[in-house]
Amino acid sequence: MKSITIEGQLRTESGKKATRHLRSQQLVPGVIYGGANEINFSAPAAAFKDIVYTADFMLTDVKIDGKTYRCILKDLQFNKVTDLLIHVDFLELVEDKKVVATLPLKFVGVPAGVKAGGKLVTKMKSLKVKAFPKYLREHIDVDINKLELNENVRVEDVKLENMEVLNSPRIPIASVTLTRQLKQEEATTAPKAAATPAAGAVTPAAAAAPAAKK
Repeated sequence: MKSITIEGQLRTESGKKATRHLRSQQLVPGVIYGGANEINFSAPAAAFKDIVYTADFMLTDVKIDGKTYRCILKDLQFNKVTDLLIHVDFLELVEDKKVVATLPLKFVGVPAGVKAGGKLVTKMKSLKVKAFPKYLREHIDVDINKLELNENVRVEDVKLENMEVLNSPRIPIASVTLTRQLKQEEATTAPKAAATPAAGAVTPAAAAAPAAKK
């Protein structure tokens, strides 16, 4: 699994004045919770770039005063005006303690419905799961090879070992829809099929015609 390392330092002061001073030095305050103790720290804003501006799920080793905390990112706060990062929350991973994480989805294969001319529409990019840290992964594979036209793959269709999926089971993850061209083709062929009488069927005109005199 991907991981990055962030070098930080302990925060000894709290409050608005202290955090303003940190931000003036291009430092971002953060907190690590979930372990034996809550750790308040700060690190250069540039150190968070690779974990903040990505959709990838990765582990973070936060090094503070010679000690390393293995964590996952839990929350970010940005300045509403400048859009700059102003606070970071990390959850420390404890081996025997389950954590809740959001894992990206990776769609595998080409749907049968797409091969037939349909269009794949993805409706979810990630799933929220609960698991022990050792079972966390970079992404969740979703096999979509057998997905036909007008079919959905739902949360309940994703089977994961050693993980509890927390999303509602009936929510669609992806579907194959008709393209505009296919809709037009169906619209033009359907009336023709309906107008063609079945073998042996009596047409309305024939039924209305008088019987021939003998």
